[in-house]
Amino acid sequence: MRTCQTSPDVTDRTEQIVAELATNAALHGHIQGRDFHLALTHAPATGVLRIAVTDARGDRLPSPVTDLVTPPHSESGRGLLIVTALADRWGTEPYPPGGKTVWAVVAHRPASHLPTLPTELLPPAASYLSE
Repeated sequence: MRTCQTSPDVTDRTEQIVAELATNAALHGHIQGRDFHLALTHAPATGVLRIAVTDARGDRLPSPVTDLVTPPHSESGRGLLIVTALADRWGTEPYPPGGKTVWAVVAHRPASHLPTLPTELLPPAASYLSE
């Protein structure tokens, strides 16, 4: 494992995005006997970090999030809302023969450009410690 220097802004947002995409892959992209794959790629010259989570369910594509203000009505459905708010860009690409990769790109943002999510969209920090 290699370490790299990046801003706390990038690492904080990346940690949350990895948690959300990995959870989605485990819940919605799982096929018996096949796990998901996580890859992080860092471009030191630009400070950009790319997160890619590949799972076996290419037939289950995530829906784009268009409403960042109104929280979902249930406990689920917040993951991609959070990814949309924290990532600079995200999307999907096919992973042959039948999977998909959900990716997100995170670059350094000055503090004045960081998103503020309504607190009801963020799960309690303790929920990540018990999983």
